[in-house]
Amino acid sequence: MTATSSTLAIRKTLAAALLVFPCVFILVFIMHFRHPADFLHFRTHYVPAPPDRVVAALIAAHNRWPLIHDPHMIAYLTLPVFPLCAFALYLLGREACPVASALALMTTISGTIYMGGVLGMWTAFYRGIGLVDPAYQAGAAATFAALTAPQGAFLITTWLAKLTMLGLGAQALTLLGTRVVPAWSIVCVVLGCSLFLAFWDLDNWMLIGAVLLLVGFVPVRKALLKETEDASAISAG
Repeated sequence: MTATSSTLAIRKTLAAALLVFPCVFILVFIMHFRHPADFLHFRTHYVPAPPDRVVAALIAAHNRWPLIHDPHMIAYLTLPVFPLCAFALYLLGREACPVASALALMTTISGTIYMGGVLGMWTAFYRGIGLVDPAYQAGAAATFAALTAPQGAFLITTWLAKLTMLGLGAQALTLLGTRVVPAWSIVCVVLGCSLFLAFWDLDNWMLIGAVLLLVGFVPVRKALLKETEDASAISAG
């Protein structure tokens, strides 16, 4: 494989990631709803379910479902696609705004690392409690409440995970005025990221945000593929 063909393959992979990431996260958020009507319960801030109720349900389920059926695990395994989306946006914006594009890229990548910590913690908590003996349910509930309290390392990791959406939105803004993608595409990406940041942990709002990201990424993907085709034509000529 030549250097040119290798570059084209990488660009096509990045273009595919722009669709895979939002589609998988749309699925992840849908899996959080027990009933379709739950989507219509919009709130302005996150209110966690009572720890004793969560723990009781997890112990009763006793991990009967496969690990891959856990939406947190699906999101966790999909995280490597997130940096690919960031690099795709960087390729389109680096010529017009090299410094801003690089800083935004580093912000997105850094946030992805912390996002892995958040998703990993939730997956570990849920699967671990599912193995607890029912006789220790009260102690498990107290432990779960302490582990997920919005303080300390848990709170810091959660806040740092938000750098993913902050960086992604900033990367989209670097494309303004470049005419590489239409303005409405940039607006969709920025609005999608803003919904994630404003309504963190509220699945219906984040589902809408993921849909906006998907809509906004379609023109970005086309622009990236067009650059790929142009580079291929120049190489062939």
